[in-house]
Amino acid sequence: MAIRLGYQIPNFSYPGGPASIADTVVRQAREAEAAGFDAVLVMDHFYQLPGIGTPDQPMLECYTTLGALATATSTIQLSALVTGNTYRNPAILAKTVTTLDVVSAGRAILGIGAGWNVEADGLFGAPPITVVIGDEAHPTLLKSLGLLGLGRDRLLSVPTDGQGRMSAKDFPLLRGPAIVCLQAGNINSGAFDPFDEVIPVAHEAGAWVHVDGAFGLWALGVPSLKHLAAGMETADSWATDAHKWLNVPYDSGLAFVRTSGALAAAMAITADYLPTGDARRSPSDFTPELSRRARGVEVWAAMRSLGRSGLVEMFERNCRQARRFAEALSAAGCEILNDVVLNQVLVSFGPPEVTERVVLDLQAEGTCWCGTTRWHGRAAMRISVCSWATTDEDVERSIEAMLRVAGRIPCRGGHVAEP
Repeated sequence: MAIRLGYQIPNFSYPGGPASIADTVVRQAREAEAAGFDAVLVMDHFYQLPGIGTPDQPMLECYTTLGALATATSTIQLSALVTGNTYRNPAILAKTVTTLDVVSAGRAILGIGAGWNVEADGLFGAPPITVVIGDEAHPTLLKSLGLLGLGRDRLLSVPTDGQGRMSAKDFPLLRGPAIVCLQAGNINSGAFDPFDEVIPVAHEAGAWVHVDGAFGLWALGVPSLKHLAAGMETADSWATDAHKWLNVPYDSGLAFVRTSGALAAAMAITADYLPTGDARRSPSDFTPELSRRARGVEVWAAMRSLGRSGLVEMFERNCRQARRFAEALSAAGCEILNDVVLNQVLVSFGPPEVTERVVLDLQAEGTCWCGTTRWHGRAAMRISVCSWATTDEDVERSIEAMLRVAGRIPCRGGHVAEP
């Protein structure tokens, strides 16, 4: 077999960014195929440098161009080798790895159901897997699908409503192996997909259903929020981010899979130097990493210290506080862009430049911290109430600071009303 080795292509040397990198690698792969090579190995050793890229554009784009290579070539085998990167946003990395874990399990089970061992034989010649997502899917889901070789661009994307919920009436007719990715707690609006409408249809077609529950998974254990997650418990896998509502350090994603043995089928490996025959659970059989720090200690400590009732109280309090933000800001003349069903509030202070200026000035003022986002084409301030330490007094002080800062910025000839 003749193998053509690629070379390191650092993102910051390409003015066109990820797109130009993909074009370069695709060109190399086509040249290799035309020259009679049998395989192309894409090697990646990227570093996230200060001021280069954004948290949602980590420098692993070369790796995910495998999807583009698969459509640009027809005979060569494709693979990638990614080595150490200093990724500046561990939250995105943790969520990507967690999603990768559970969707890998789904891919493995679907392959077995179709008479194909994905882990042993790869995706070359395998039955195609249809992947269904909503238009409002989190970008880490797309990243995970790219890493798995399922591609970012060969997805069926279902329209969403004004709150970011998947439209059940637009759910596609599925044939053959399929993975359906739903969402519990939209990152902007906090909305939940209609699980009780979509999951039965997906299961009837034999699909694996995964739920991204970064925020919303906890609703299942909260009496006042449980109605939002109706039907979510019937899915096949779930993921959540403990660094969000549990307030533990980054890099603490949690993955859950219904089918016994599914994670091990996708993740387990053996080696002569590794111990075997131990009755105890081997963590490396359930995650992409063979070795890692004890992330579970912080998660256990947070849950143990708060207890079931303490967790419920925190979730309910933060959601009540989010509603208070929305009520007070709306009464002062600000526009609330979402239905506040969880702990997320989207606020507009007028034109995009005004909203963005309010957020920057609020961050500099220091009473509280909120970020900017884009919601259905509009600039918004995103309030995410997710700390065990946030008190009602903190909320009132934050509202006062937001309105004070906004009141100093001209908006179409006027000012946002101050309290």
